[in-house]
Amino acid sequence: MTIMTNYHEEMIPVDLDIDMLRCFVEVTNTGSFTQAGYNIGLTQSGVSVKIRRLEERLSTQIFDRTNKRLSLTLEGELLLNYARRILSVHDEAVSRLTKPEASGELKVGLIDYFLPELLPSLLSKFSKQHPNIHLEVQTGFGIYLLPLYEKGELDLVVAGKDDYEGDCQILNQEPLIWVVKNGYDDSIVDEPIQLALLPSPCSFRTLATESLDKADRKWEVLFTGTSTTSIQAAVQAGMGLSILPQGAITKGIKRAPANWNLPELPMYSLALFTDDEKKNNARDVFVHYLLSEIHNLQDNFS
Repeated sequence: MTIMTNYHEEMIPVDLDIDMLRCFVEVTNTGSFTQAGYNIGLTQSGVSVKIRRLEERLSTQIFDRTNKRLSLTLEGELLLNYARRILSVHDEAVSRLTKPEASGELKVGLIDYFLPELLPSLLSKFSKQHPNIHLEVQTGFGIYLLPLYEKGELDLVVAGKDDYEGDCQILNQEPLIWVVKNGYDDSIVDEPIQLALLPSPCSFRTLATESLDKADRKWEVLFTGTSTTSIQAAVQAGMGLSILPQGAITKGIKRAPANWNLPELPMYSLALFTDDEKKNNARDVFVHYLLSEIHNLQDNFS
């Protein structure tokens, strides 16, 4: 006896609706059905319907409804990764096909601390997506890049907020910390405190020296670097303490011991400086790309 099966019924593919995926991602971003609906123009019940239909289509539960706090199931976390990638490619395709292709020369200034390991791949990806935009990138200290921006020699700059008093958009905030070489004797710090710093008028240098002065701690600068990388190397070599954003701690560097009673440090704000009043399609495309990539990175590490 031959048992016949309906092959076509078994192989019907499951299609994921873009609107459902966008709704799902917005709910995870906001942690609220109500806020997600507000952001994408739906009522809370409308959001609930889309999420329910998405779960029915996948025959799986993507939100854990046993806790008061909205959280994803394991399947939901897996779907979130795919959903973001699908939406990114979808939106890119729509943008490329429905909007005039941006073109022209774009001059960008980036602080040398900004995504040093990921930056080359991010810029390469942008150039492939927008071949008609000629990207010229200059890296360095914010104290040198921002004057070029003010003179119109750079179209946008990513630098520390403290380096400039003008309008900006905050990209990220993290603690500034005192750092020292791994293996350093934690029992006590000798005075004068030996420092490895960037040159004046770097805001980190000013913060380090002025805060030590206020705490009546003696200090001396033994090493003046030319980049964040050089400061990291100097600290690793045991040439002195320094101040770095938390994200700049690398192998061979650690937070200075609490019993050294070093002055407390403020938060560090990384900001995007650009003049929106000046029309520049190439700049707008790059800013949108950069913000999207930063958002994706923050989601991956959160």
